[in-house]
Amino acid sequence: MRTHTFVIKGMSEAKVEKIKEAAHKILGSSFSTGVELQDKRKRVFTISTGSKSVDGILGGGVMSQSISEVYGEFRTGKTQLAHTMSVVAQLPPDLGGASGKVAYIDTEGTFRPDRIKSIADRFGVDGNMALENILYARAFNSEHQMELINECSQRFAEDKDFRLLV
Repeated sequence: MRTHTFVIKGMSEAKVEKIKEAAHKILGSSFSTGVELQDKRKRVFTISTGSKSVDGILGGGVMSQSISEVYGEFRTGKTQLAHTMSVVAQLPPDLGGASGKVAYIDTEGTFRPDRIKSIADRFGVDGNMALENILYARAFNSEHQMELINECSQRFAEDKDFRLLV
């Protein structure tokens, strides 16, 4: 059997190994008992998308402790969804939120504070307070995005109030 080594531009083998080591330190063993998994599942919650129809399709909203990917053509509402969830995540659970802060890594330069304020108004939230609870960074390339994600993990460990990473 022949194995192939593929080279990914910008990702040396040493860098990939470093990422794998960091992930293993965070995750620990790949195995857990059924009871441990049951306890972890009890901590999963959903954050509303702000749309009852979309929430219904997703089974209540976007699940915590998971990665959700949204894709689509230009002007299909991806940024609107990200902005809306950045406000909704701050609401109490009985209103579809998670009572927490948000980290927003902007890869396209589309984050608009004025949109956050108008969405906050829709939900009866002070716009400036909503913006205060969003930690924002602009990523300029994929390597910079990874650095920002690493910084987020440190901040999340220090401040347990974060509930969403966009």
